[in-house]
Amino acid sequence: KAMCSGRLQTASLVAGYFVYLLVGAAVFQALERTAERQEKMAAAQMKEAFLQNFTQLTVAEMEQFMKNLIEAIQNGVYPVGNESQFEESNWDFSNSFFFAGTVVSTIGYGTLHPKTAGGQIFCVFFALFGIPLNIVFLHRVGKMLSLLCKKLGKFLYEKGMRKKKIKFLTLLFFLATGILVFLCLPSVFFQITEGWSYSEGIYFAFITLSTIGFGDYVVGKQSDRKYFSYYRVLVAIWILFGLAWIALLFNL
Repeated sequence: KAMCSGRLQTASLVAGYFVYLLVGAAVFQALERTAERQEKMAAAQMKEAFLQNFTQLTVAEMEQFMKNLIEAIQNGVYPVGNESQFEESNWDFSNSFFFAGTVVSTIGYGTLHPKTAGGQIFCVFFALFGIPLNIVFLHRVGKMLSLLCKKLGKFLYEKGMRKKKIKFLTLLFFLATGILVFLCLPSVFFQITEGWSYSEGIYFAFITLSTIGFGDYVVGKQSDRKYFSYYRVLVAIWILFGLAWIALLFNL
């Protein structure tokens, strides 16, 4: 009964955690998408006006254009290519879910952030409750993985192995497995999908899972590459379980 109750609690926690992220993603999308579209249209008009009059601009007007361009880029608006590119949103559901995941995991790349008053206030409360929920989720997943460690240790103990050696081999096994699953293999995936070098993929994976999150490398942000649907959702899930693996290593 205790085991069934524990499994039910774990299943409820995991389900509740992902529902929380899904709801957060939907709210961020609803609050930010319209404002972003208006910002993109303004950037497109600014670009068009510049192309029509750039030979007649004064130094002051040119500097103002550069300031506006830098501000647009900092807000995630890249006025390059034709107008069809402005239809693609930084706040579609995949990107919104990815953003929600980076908020509760405290990575915070800084390349995507809410700009409306409603989005910023919601982000405060979403993080206020989401960060503790994320800690509980990681602890529970780490606890589940610890049970696998105990089973492996029990198996080795029954084979006549000493306890100190069992502890060392268990740690080594989960360290090597985690490095392969959460660092080495994803880096190959990022190399193919993003066009990065393998070393850049390793660098991104480590900076992300360590929650340093510089923001110099972020997935799904290159305008000249085609990404499959829900690419960033999969990356967000990889991040969450990668953080659980790191939590397990600390427990071990």
